[in-house]
Amino acid sequence: MTPYPLVKFGDVVRQVKDKVDPQTAGLERYVAGEHMDTDNLHIRRWGDVGAGYLGPAFHMRFQPGQILYGSRRTYLRKIAVADFEGITANTTYVIEPKDPEVLLPDFLPFVMSTERFHEHSIKQSKGSVNPYINFSDITWYEFPLPPVDEQRRIADLLWAADDTITEYTNAISSLEKLKVSYWQKVKLNDKYPLVRLKEITEIGTGSTPHRGTPSYWKDGTISWLPTQKVNEKIIRQADEFITEEAFNECSMKLFKANSILVALYGEGKTRGSVGYLTFDSCINQAFAAVKPTEKVDGWFLYHCLDNSYVELRGFSQGSSQKNLNAQLLGQFKIPLPEKNEQESISEMLNNFSGRISDISAHIQTLQILKKNLLTTLLTG
Repeated sequence: MTPYPLVKFGDVVRQVKDKVDPQTAGLERYVAGEHMDTDNLHIRRWGDVGAGYLGPAFHMRFQPGQILYGSRRTYLRKIAVADFEGITANTTYVIEPKDPEVLLPDFLPFVMSTERFHEHSIKQSKGSVNPYINFSDITWYEFPLPPVDEQRRIADLLWAADDTITEYTNAISSLEKLKVSYWQKVKLNDKYPLVRLKEITEIGTGSTPHRGTPSYWKDGTISWLPTQKVNEKIIRQADEFITEEAFNECSMKLFKANSILVALYGEGKTRGSVGYLTFDSCINQAFAAVKPTEKVDGWFLYHCLDNSYVELRGFSQGSSQKNLNAQLLGQFKIPLPEKNEQESISEMLNNFSGRISDISAHIQTLQILKKNLLTTLLTG
């Protein structure tokens, strides 16, 4: 247990209710819920006041250093520290310490980032469709409050971890921009002919054995992939397996490693997503497997399709629901350099992807460290 005394949130924190007219207050930016990211204390997006209709709920002014807390759907964990003056809706609480000499402003956002705080907010939320929490239901939340010097030490440590995560995140953003720029040069190079996929690949689709037949799934040894596996990008292992009985009776196909999987349809942003298959596997019917022939390098093909996400979605057809299919994919065109150039381009793009993946792994490690520090230092 923490040795620090417990205090009630409302005894040391206040809700700021600085109501203003956005059209006359001279404020340039507004922050809505969609501008705040889960588990991210920084505001990286905003809207411009006057650029469009701003609803009547937007009348709460915030100042640099104050905290914005999304009171709707608190399970989204939207807490951000403002670094500019602006306006927000009354459903986003503007919060600050009552006395900065008792509760440091730099320490407060981490108090609100603990699992205990989120659990309290979620539990006290009202409503089912769009749950919300009243500020009065936050005020009686209790947390341990260290002395100011200890608050400063803890805050410095946690902000240092946050700053490092931010630097890594910015590095990824820069690498992704460089990768896109490099690909655009390849894509727009006039010396590379555009060819249809059906001319340089073999395209097939999968299927799903009946889920209600246990003998098709129990103790299976043949890899089978559902559509969501495409989100892994580089698919290195299967989570589900079918039996030889299912393979034979359901006319399944085994697609070879080095094939590129394209999601033909699916919820949200799935359609048009691409994954690289590193092992032989069966796939479901929402996939197309694009197998490269000797004319095209597998990794080059992967990068071509992976960087054509927007174009692939635009290539979809359908009235009520737009989808891709094997025939449409066969008509899709990609640039085709000579084989040695394909391999050089692939190597460069793999280097970009590898570096991004390495930095992402560092970020995940730091996020775990930060979360553990929050738990250890703030809740005991």
